[in-house]
Amino acid sequence: MPLSPLKVDPEIDQLISNGAHFLGLTKKELVAQAVQVYLEIRQEEIRQKMQEAMAALDGSNRSRLAMLTGLTVERIDELGGVRETR
Repeated sequence: MPLSPLKVDPEIDQLISNGAHFLGLTKKELVAQAVQVYLEIRQEEIRQKMQEAMAALDGSNRSRLAMLTGLTVERIDELGGVRETR
């Protein structure tokens, strides 16, 4: 799988470099482990956000547009609505 570059501020890059050095890891290994731990710690928050997002979708194009744009469904209706297709 091709690698994706991760862009961080120079201060964070220095923290990653130092942490990796003193833990005997590569920077890649440190970042991978750190992300896994971080997401495990915030797993409940992620689950709640996913449930909120799924509840907001009712299968309509209007609800999809609202989620994608951040507009309320009321504002979408004020702007002329959206055509529903079946």
